[in-house]
Amino acid sequence: MKRLLLILFVLTSIVNLAEAKEIHLKVVETSDAHGNFFPVNFTTRQPGRGSFARVANYVNSLRGNLGDDKVVLLDAGDILQGQPAVYYYNFVDTTSTHVAADVMNYMRFDAVAVGNHDIEAGHDVYDRWTRQCNFPVLGANVINTKTGRPYFTPYTIIERQGLKIAVIGMVTPSIPSWVPESLWSGMKFDDIQRSAEYWVNLVRNTEKPDIVIGLFHSGLEDRYPSKYVTENASAAVAQSVAGFDLILMGHDHQRHCAYHSAPDGTKVLVMNPAANAFAVAEADLKINVEAGKVTGKEITGRIVDMADFVPDPNYSNHFADNVDTINQFVGKRLGVIDKTISTDDAYFGSSAFIDFIHTIQLEAANADISFAAPLSFDTSIREGEIFMSDLFSLYRYENRLYTMELSGKEIKDYLEHSYYLWTKTMSSPGDNLIWFKNEDPSTHFFQNSFYNFDSAAGIIYTVDVTRPKGEKVNIISMADGKRFDLTRIYRVAVNSYRGNGGGGHLTDGAGIWRSMLKRRVVKASERDIRYYIMKYIESRDTISPRPLDQWRFVPEDIVTPAIVRNRADLFGTKK
Repeated sequence: MKRLLLILFVLTSIVNLAEAKEIHLKVVETSDAHGNFFPVNFTTRQPGRGSFARVANYVNSLRGNLGDDKVVLLDAGDILQGQPAVYYYNFVDTTSTHVAADVMNYMRFDAVAVGNHDIEAGHDVYDRWTRQCNFPVLGANVINTKTGRPYFTPYTIIERQGLKIAVIGMVTPSIPSWVPESLWSGMKFDDIQRSAEYWVNLVRNTEKPDIVIGLFHSGLEDRYPSKYVTENASAAVAQSVAGFDLILMGHDHQRHCAYHSAPDGTKVLVMNPAANAFAVAEADLKINVEAGKVTGKEITGRIVDMADFVPDPNYSNHFADNVDTINQFVGKRLGVIDKTISTDDAYFGSSAFIDFIHTIQLEAANADISFAAPLSFDTSIREGEIFMSDLFSLYRYENRLYTMELSGKEIKDYLEHSYYLWTKTMSSPGDNLIWFKNEDPSTHFFQNSFYNFDSAAGIIYTVDVTRPKGEKVNIISMADGKRFDLTRIYRVAVNSYRGNGGGGHLTDGAGIWRSMLKRRVVKASERDIRYYIMKYIESRDTISPRPLDQWRFVPEDIVTPAIVRNRADLFGTKK
């Protein structure tokens, strides 16, 4: 009997030993590609960096070396905005298979999280794209207000080498603060941290997965926390919600690869490849399995730069017709500009570039006053012919145009908020005019986002940089010389991002409750602002943008040397 038990024990040990194995997986993530599918920058019409064409080469090499069953390919959103390639298939050719679906199906993505700029494209675009994708588009915290259930697929189960991998997708809930409600009608956006806790418990209990991955279009953490909503919640989820093995994120365009301590004591790897498919996040998973159960996990990761990879030739051949079509689109001549204009000037006073946007907004919105900011840090439109491609430098995003009603005092307070974000309080010519993130001249960059540096047109005003917050702006008159009245209601042109509360100019600055912003909108454009710029140029053929000279920094003896110095800090000696 003892001998029989010994034999059974030995046989069982041999079977268990045979069943013990290490499974090796690669999880590759892209995020914030912004339409960079091909190795061409269609805005500049020059060869481009990064692109899914290079990612395809890299992923194919992994699949070839390891096997298809050992590679998972994911994306964390913001696919449908950016390069003219997606604009064309969003709004011009609306009947063909969307190039974003075509490309990602070809590359065999396993799942994608929806991003805020995907929602910004509108129902017609993302609903069509979602239907055409051969993989699930995830958004567990995007709730259908009619059904109370997720509008997109909340999670998916991917099987690799006998393992069940759960991928839970989320998107930043800040969308209503940036995007017109017409583009996300029928949805509400729940807090990511609370949603993550709910869904990871549900998935763990019902699906019994071996691995759980969070795929979040939400950056690491908020630099400036809002009292309304948490925009970037990935670190908070990693540190406060147990149950995730790996979190792959996007949205903030910042590379990240680090471990964060979960509440159960485990270390969760959090990764972000940044933007434009310049790099991918690659997680290496070694999973120990014994008797059909996971007994150990080792997860490491790295960010892999795509600069070392050439575009995949099969991919390039497959999409050659798409590239030709997009080239024809961006090569359409719109008119002529008689002088080079640049966003560089916009940080130091009235500029031809921003004042051109003001002029179009005032006309299109039939407004008294316009607010606008540079949407690209350093870009120029060169003297000569203007093509469709140039519109994506002139205006970077698909914002709509709002006409809002604001009082004179709200307009002043709006500007006070903008120039507070923008400028330092100076006391001598040796001080910086620009509020830099770091006072070391070798590392100068803005403390706050430049796309929140709104100036105004339609009024004459000065900005006294020696005055403290709330006392910098002095509005002298309307642009036509009429009196500016703090108590009067004016029609004001703003983009939809600002009109929905983005940047805090209307809420923190003008003091309007977020819930009341919608009531202030008397008109919203049907098309994006870029469309109205195109029509403006086409109707005139030759345009002559010039500074309106309706505002300036004062006192001149203090700001003039600072402008010269800070311009060189930001842009070198090119000016």
